[in-house]
Amino acid sequence: MLSASVFGCRQTVRLAGSAVRQNPLRRIGPSGGWTFNGLDARVPPSYRPGSYASATRRVTFLDPADLGPHGYRFDGAERSGIVYTCRAGHIDIAHVRKAIDWTGYLAAVVLDRIEAGRTTFQFKQIEPSLYHVDLTFPDDWTDLDDGQRERIAREVACDLGAHLAWTGLTWHEILTWFGYRFKIWQSEFPSAFSWEDNYSNLLGTRIAVAALGDESRPFDEVVTDLLDEWLVELGAQPAEAAEEITGAMRDRWFSSQGFFTVIHERNFDIGLDDGHVTPRLAPTAVVCDDPEPRPLAIPTLDRPARHGFLVRVQIEPRVWEERRILTAAFGPSDEATGPLEPVVAFPLLMDYIERDAVARGIPRAESEVAGK
Repeated sequence: MLSASVFGCRQTVRLAGSAVRQNPLRRIGPSGGWTFNGLDARVPPSYRPGSYASATRRVTFLDPADLGPHGYRFDGAERSGIVYTCRAGHIDIAHVRKAIDWTGYLAAVVLDRIEAGRTTFQFKQIEPSLYHVDLTFPDDWTDLDDGQRERIAREVACDLGAHLAWTGLTWHEILTWFGYRFKIWQSEFPSAFSWEDNYSNLLGTRIAVAALGDESRPFDEVVTDLLDEWLVELGAQPAEAAEEITGAMRDRWFSSQGFFTVIHERNFDIGLDDGHVTPRLAPTAVVCDDPEPRPLAIPTLDRPARHGFLVRVQIEPRVWEERRILTAAFGPSDEATGPLEPVVAFPLLMDYIERDAVARGIPRAESEVAGK
């Protein structure tokens, strides 16, 4: 099987597995000393269910000043629901918190693995899929002093943690488009790539990276303040206004069929074209004075590459939908087997998903594809 790998900014094609270094570097000093304040590489995040951004039953609209303190793995005082902002549209706070937690956790894992000299590691998120990460260290790594190594490792961990979290959260949207269900009795297709998901996830990675850079306070405490600051910058509206703006989009972006919510508006922007995700703004938001959308840049591996770290990421799908996904990306071939590399597979899968959305009669998708 042929697969492509990304080492920093470079892309190569090679036989799968040929670039994997199985042996760790020589351990330098005691392990376990490098940490981020308030995070533990041994404690992964817990499950955080998201919400439709629709004015339908069981959807909670929040006042931006009433979110409560953030708690890694959930805090009883925190609140999640939907906030409407003038510059970023609907924000699913649960998605933001989930992306924050996964970015923080994976940054802690990367930092731990770099300190230990590990050149390969694996992790899982909520889904069964298994992620393989291969690291090539700089040639002069062992020549640097402890302080230099730790400073560089922290920067690499922040960016790689955000990149891995963003990759995993995007993979979740792809999986659910193809029919994957976390709960076997509940389809997640109605919310796959719903208009607020990608931006909410990306906002969470941005907040987490900033919080990781502040070692003076625990991670949760910094996150709480940064989330509030971002919502102010994005022009967050009171809950009553958010519900009114959203309700006016009924039968355009969403509708109700009995007890079920149908999502019509999707956002397939994952930054493949310009490296940014642009949010959807509701045209019914008359409280916002001709707002300009606030795009966010997706996480990159530029800074790790500048430090001499080369990174390869692969995903073993490990789901019942694996054959459909691989066929959609690579065609009906015996060579279409996992693991897959996001840098190669994601553009192919997103092209398929956008065309599939048109075939399913999702109006917004047709205008997006036609505009390419």
